[in-house]
Amino acid sequence: MKLQRTQPNRVLSLRDNLAAISAQRWLRLMGGLVCFGFGIAMMVQAGLGLGPWESLNQGISFHVGLPIGTISILLGVPILGLWLPLGERIGVGTLLNVVCIGTVTNLSLLFLPRFSVLLLQLAQMALGIVIIGIGSGLYLSTRLGAGPRDGLMMGLSRRTGWSVRATRTAIELTVLAAAWLLGGTIGIGTLAFALGIGPVVQLVFGVLGMRPKRSHEPAVKLQTAPVAAEANYDV
Repeated sequence: MKLQRTQPNRVLSLRDNLAAISAQRWLRLMGGLVCFGFGIAMMVQAGLGLGPWESLNQGISFHVGLPIGTISILLGVPILGLWLPLGERIGVGTLLNVVCIGTVTNLSLLFLPRFSVLLLQLAQMALGIVIIGIGSGLYLSTRLGAGPRDGLMMGLSRRTGWSVRATRTAIELTVLAAAWLLGGTIGIGTLAFALGIGPVVQLVFGVLGMRPKRSHEPAVKLQTAPVAAEANYDV
């Protein structure tokens, strides 16, 4: 009797891939995203300047009346749309990045204090940068998908042939100019973020004993390959 070929089961493939993620990686992913959102809220409350994308989110929020975290979530959707022609892969960490960071930022702003003493503002700003760096290092170390903005940078770098450094600089200068036009907070915190975030992320990578891989594709992709009939899956 001729056997009928089993049809691909994408739902099963996605389920099995998600189930294969260890509890430690889930903890690092979620802990990193929470730290990232909390650190952004600390920098907002410090009032001394934000990173380019956060400043853009804040500028838009001033005009539309929505919280900065909500703008971050909403803006992440069209940025992800730009991934499609660039051929970037969306991972589970990518989607959680969009939703969790903005949500945590909004919730944190409800209880974080805003200081009027410069020394306390500087301390709050510096602590915010450190926490964002820790969060970035934690979630990136899981290799479960880059955030929307990092993926955009990598995709444009591949398509244009520019270096990652040149592409990132061009994107962030463009975003910073838009943020300034919209009234986002730009100041010493913006410069401190640009200079400080890299070393903190590198330190976290060192503590975790990992070196960044050259491949930008997530280890677990949302667009998973179909399960073939011969694949070894226990159903």
